[in-house]
Amino acid sequence: MSSVESHEALYALLGRAGKSVPFATGAVVFEKGDRGEAMFVVVSGRVVLKDGDQTYDTVEAPGLFGEMALIESKPRALTAVADGDVELVEIPTRTFWVLVHETPYFAQLVMAVMADRLRRASGTI
Repeated sequence: MSSVESHEALYALLGRAGKSVPFATGAVVFEKGDRGEAMFVVVSGRVVLKDGDQTYDTVEAPGLFGEMALIESKPRALTAVADGDVELVEIPTRTFWVLVHETPYFAQLVMAVMADRLRRASGTI
């Protein structure tokens, strides 16, 4: 199985890992400064990560966001807003760490997402 195939399979699994929650256009998933108690899997739609009016990233399905606050145990660095109708699955902190320790592909996926965001943010993609 290739890395892309394993990531797709893992997103499919994560999409079924919890209850799917709908967010309407413009709904705030979390605010900058909030305590990070979960990461989110985008099952459908897309979410914008921003600070005020400045957009830093857009996460489309299948995708994930919110992992940084869990890894760092720090408040949210950005605000997450639904860009259109969105369906998300919330992965609580405890489940996140179980997945990191028990599922190597999950840890690899999270690192790949973070590396991709870093490359885009630094303009080296």
